[in-house]
Amino acid sequence: MAISIKVQESEAELFCSSKWWGDPDLPADMEYPTVEVTDEDGTYDYPLTFVCQIDCEDLAPLDPEGKLPHQGMFYIFAGLDEYLDQFDSPFHNGEGPWAKKMVVVKYTKAINFETFNSAILVDDEDQPLTQPALKMTFEPCGDPDSGTCLLGPSSPNQVELLRIASGTAGLHFPEETALHLVYSATDFAAGKWKLVKGRLEK
Repeated sequence: MAISIKVQESEAELFCSSKWWGDPDLPADMEYPTVEVTDEDGTYDYPLTFVCQIDCEDLAPLDPEGKLPHQGMFYIFAGLDEYLDQFDSPFHNGEGPWAKKMVVVKYTKAINFETFNSAILVDDEDQPLTQPALKMTFEPCGDPDSGTCLLGPSSPNQVELLRIASGTAGLHFPEETALHLVYSATDFAAGKWKLVKGRLEK
């Protein structure tokens, strides 16, 4: 069953909670993913956009078949700055498959409020580089071919972990396209979350 994702502004403290944008709350041994960029300024590491983190306990009531973990936290990062009005991007990810390094999924089996820390990105003037965090809520998805959802249309050979629709939280993809995060069915069943593939397509 597909799981619809809704996002909304909230005054609640979202540390170690399901949230869209904001700063990821990471275990001490988990690194923030970056991409090496070379341009007229030289070679440097550019951080991927933190998209969301998902407390897997929130998914358990909507995932009776246990397709996803029901404990721990997922973290989604992607090179999609160009599709947000606020940022310039040093690289372009267009329609079709994205390079492997441009989409990153991380997972930790347990959440620890005492040892997790927010990875806060700031510019040269110590101003936040991230957008305000939005609270995420989940519900059964009536139409997995539209909107932003988990466990969208799949096949015997492929499973879609996440579909990010244009218009979600200020994202503007090309007309009628969405960003799809997919796995081979074998990798998904084995929980090999690092082996994600990203595609921008209808």
